[in-house]
Amino acid sequence: MKKSKLFLFFAFAALAVMASSCVTSKKVRYLQDMPVEGMPLNESLEATISPFDEMRIYVLSNAGKEDELLKPFNALSGNLGQAGSTNQGLGYLVDVNGNIQFPVLGELHVGGLTRLQLQDTIATHLKRNGYIKDPLVVARFMNFKVFFLSSSGGKVLNITNERCTFLEALAMAGGLDFYTRRDRIGVMREVDGKRVVHYLDPRSTSVFNDEFYLLQQNDIIFTEDYAHRFIRESYSNWTILFSGITTLASMVMLYLSLSRQFQR
Repeated sequence: MKKSKLFLFFAFAALAVMASSCVTSKKVRYLQDMPVEGMPLNESLEATISPFDEMRIYVLSNAGKEDELLKPFNALSGNLGQAGSTNQGLGYLVDVNGNIQFPVLGELHVGGLTRLQLQDTIATHLKRNGYIKDPLVVARFMNFKVFFLSSSGGKVLNITNERCTFLEALAMAGGLDFYTRRDRIGVMREVDGKRVVHYLDPRSTSVFNDEFYLLQQNDIIFTEDYAHRFIRESYSNWTILFSGITTLASMVMLYLSLSRQFQR
């Protein structure tokens, strides 16, 4: 009677562990409420410039024959010829106050501007002060990075197109495994001198409306696992240990059996 109760106890325990480790599609499937007709695109999403960003800025002229006038403004970023940049340059580092030191124009506040707004701002200064008649300014991010942390490790995501969304970053990081909580994916960002965290859920289309959906330079994405992942891994470890002990016991029994036969 005692043996049957003990067997039932272990059977129910094993079933409980297996049930807790089950993951349904509802827990992991992305954008579950996406309408059949689709959703409108938000084309206004664009990364903004933050302290410690590095910007490459080229100044060209639509008027032509102003090469000598352009040289002072391209001292750091090099010149942009017809086939692209011939000199990669050093770029402009945005200081803690969101400013850069630009040739001739001096200190410019660029923090909070988008790349296109920065181009327009510099072009306006150049034209208003009479430096370039018809300036064309091209600005690029040099060091756009996003960081991804999970229980299995971390990754640095180098963004090459200067625009990265939350879902794009998850794809670049290799996606999420079955045991990652979709409702607890955090994005940490520095806002007005403070670390702010938003939790986004990629299972819902509401993620598109979150202000943290468009990632910024140096954002940190971090994930959290379901508790049953650790139960499952602990169960696996105990299974391996039990299997090893069983194997060792079997070998000892075999050795003792063979020894008795030889003694006869």
